[in-house]
Amino acid sequence: MYAFVGVAPLMSRSAFAGSAVSKAPAPAAATVTMKASKAIPFLEAPQGLDESKAGYVGFDPLYLSNYLNQDYAAQGELKNGRVAMLACLGWLVAEFVHLPAKQFSNPVALDAIYQIPLVGWVQILTFISLVELATFKMMYDPSRRAGDLGFDPLKMDSPAMRLKEVKNGRLAMIGIIGLIFQQLVFHKPTISQLTQGVTL
Repeated sequence: MYAFVGVAPLMSRSAFAGSAVSKAPAPAAATVTMKASKAIPFLEAPQGLDESKAGYVGFDPLYLSNYLNQDYAAQGELKNGRVAMLACLGWLVAEFVHLPAKQFSNPVALDAIYQIPLVGWVQILTFISLVELATFKMMYDPSRRAGDLGFDPLKMDSPAMRLKEVKNGRLAMIGIIGLIFQQLVFHKPTISQLTQGVTL
């Protein structure tokens, strides 16, 4: 009995002590500030994206810049953009301008591919391979600005023109995909379809 009487005051004091401790204010949680992307404000800004490069405005929703070398990526984007611009131009010009031989007279580009003889494909692939080999080291040269091949006879190199080239290259990459799908669906030359309308 005395044991229970002696323990009761201790229990009551410890209960009050516990309640006092529990009522103490909790330490404030550390706040983490997230830098918002300029292009997509509700996403976090990519850490590896170098926004000093022409045309880089913070758009990288897959965060590829955290894993890819940015100099290499910029070189690759410009090269693909230039090829796409030439492809769009060649796609439209080839509808009206042809080599004399009959196999080169098809105005539908996707159908004309299958009319090129084997020797023609060998020439095309050889030329592409030589260009790639000649520019391979430039893709990995950090001291060389993206797209700078030392060829500027018209002296048009400027920050404004570099930005325009990136934008037009991106548009051309989307454009050539659209041209390919247009002919896959309709099997008609692009300009002729635009002037004569669509008939399914």
